Amino acid sequence: MRKALRYLALLVAAVVVSAALGMLVPRPLWPAAAAGEGPRHILVLKNPIHTDVALPLDDGVRRRFAFLAASGLPIDAPGARYIVFGWGGRAFYLETPTWSRLKATPVLKALTLDASVMHVDVAGAIKEPHPDVAGFDIDEPHFAALLDYIAASFRWGPNGPMAIDNAGYSVFDRFYQANGHFNALVGCNTWTAAALRTAGLRTGWWNPLPVSLWWSMRLYD
Repeated sequence: MRKALRYLALLVAAVVVSAALGMLVPRPLWPAAAAGEGPRHILVLKNPIHTDVALPLDDGVRRRFAFLAASGLPIDAPGARYIVFGWGGRAFYLETPTWSRLKATPVLKALTLDASVMHVDVAGAIKEPHPDVAGFDIDEPHFAALLDYIAASFRWGPNGPMAIDNAGYSVFDRFYQANGHFNALVGCNTWTAAALRTAGLRTGWWNPLPVSLWWSMRLYD
């Protein structure tokens, strides 16, 4: 028993050290020229366990994601100002719409291995500044690269993105099958971090939690 507890303590310590180093060591190591500057404003949204990327809805963004409108997402709804993207574990996303409905099975899958989904939401005005909102200005080439990264995260079938039937929290959001697998080491927040790096920004080397991603953004962007 003592040996098992010792191994558990070592494992916990290793995870804590890895998370700290993942936050403090920048990725990429050197900033790109003119990173964080440009006419395109993007947002990162967070809650205690998850982060999303929010893009202002203009004609260009609507054209780029017209395939979502074709699948029923109301990106042309009156009052729509942002389209919000999040990548995550299928079981946890679909079976935990609120904390009161938290179940053991989705948590177990999130900690081990699960299929992934894209959650896309249409939002109105998003308040800035706000403790749970971070904004960044990027140039046009990096904005285009970010759109490509997000689009490539969807799993495509012969007729376009593979929407999940009868899944969503409201009439303004949809779930879609996604590429990749979700686990505790490669999760929603590492997807967001990779999106930001695609946009020319810097993050920590490994950001499994919103708080570590938030701190690394403050350090490097």
